[in-house]
Amino acid sequence: MGVGDVASAGRAGYVCFAGQDWWYHNRAHSDVQLMLKLAEQRPVLFVNSIAMRMPMPGRSSQPLRRILRKARSMARKVQRPVPELPGFAVMTPVLLPFYGSRLARALNARLIALQVRLAARSLRMSTDVCVVTMPTAADVVEHLPHRTLVYNRSDRHSAFPEADTAFIEVLERRLMATADRVLYVSTELMAAEHELTRDRAVFLDHGVDLEHFTPEGAAEPADLAAIPHPRIGFFGALDDFIVDFDLLTRVAKDHPDAELVLIGDTTHDLGALTALPNVHHLGFRPHAEIPAYGRGFDVALMPWLDNDWVRHCNPIKLKEYLALGLRVVTTDFPEVRRYADQLTIARTAGEFSDAVGALLAAAGSEDEGAVHRRRASVEQDSWERRAAELRELIEGPAAG
Repeated sequence: MGVGDVASAGRAGYVCFAGQDWWYHNRAHSDVQLMLKLAEQRPVLFVNSIAMRMPMPGRSSQPLRRILRKARSMARKVQRPVPELPGFAVMTPVLLPFYGSRLARALNARLIALQVRLAARSLRMSTDVCVVTMPTAADVVEHLPHRTLVYNRSDRHSAFPEADTAFIEVLERRLMATADRVLYVSTELMAAEHELTRDRAVFLDHGVDLEHFTPEGAAEPADLAAIPHPRIGFFGALDDFIVDFDLLTRVAKDHPDAELVLIGDTTHDLGALTALPNVHHLGFRPHAEIPAYGRGFDVALMPWLDNDWVRHCNPIKLKEYLALGLRVVTTDFPEVRRYADQLTIARTAGEFSDAVGALLAAAGSEDEGAVHRRRASVEQDSWERRAAELRELIEGPAAG
């Protein structure tokens, strides 16, 4: 049974094999937000990320921390973590940590599928719809009864530096070949894979929590208030395969009278950067607190590297910055060009730093409508709308 057929079978249950871990990762990601909105009307089982390989010293950042974190996540079993959404449940399946063995992977697939079936049964929900974000779930869904398979192609996971590229590519291609729908947030990636997905490919743009990310709100957190203006800011994961730390260093050195504020967990040694007198790494902050920090930025940054991962990405952060009404400087990649009239796109490190300086110099002369225009550019992009579009794709136009 394919797309649209679940509508005739009653209210569909959604099993989401996520790319995140609910307990430890930023909940702004698309799979989290889409499933939370779907759970307002459908039962949802959110299966925390099935890792792509065993974290090991020398090939993974902070391997011991990641192993311990995953073990703690498994120990939580099945929970309903959002009281106002009783239809939303989270689980972390127990798996065998022998990723290099074909036999172990086959056993893992059956073991995880069994755990998901038992969890769904205990929650009294079906597994009608499987939404796969992490390609390592490809083997699992083959052992899980379902009516519709949706591949949420949010990133090219085989381009992740720590991935077993050849193995993950096989799983990605299998999902693209077998899924009833393949969802893309990158038009560039969607076009590149047209021969594999054809009419099953759908562009489903990211959304933004418009009620959460507003230009006005709570008072500044104390640690941010202690940092003087002007502030050049970034919030999000400071991953070394995405963020250009050399560019951040240049910005800090080129603008010594401004403060560079970094908010987020990191996989990179920030010692050299934070040694600069005007750089402040405030660390990880919960998603609930992020807007209060972002509102305190005079200029917001998207300092991405130029690589395959970035060229095929579509950062939710962009919409969050714009929803806050912030002035943004970004490096150049395909998806950002759709908002070229609302931000500054820099093609070189020099252009990037110069753009930051120009925006800082013009801070007091911006017209009053600029904040409103930036927010207006994403006001049709709520997660509620995106979830409704997804539900209609899966269940048909009568979905309600």
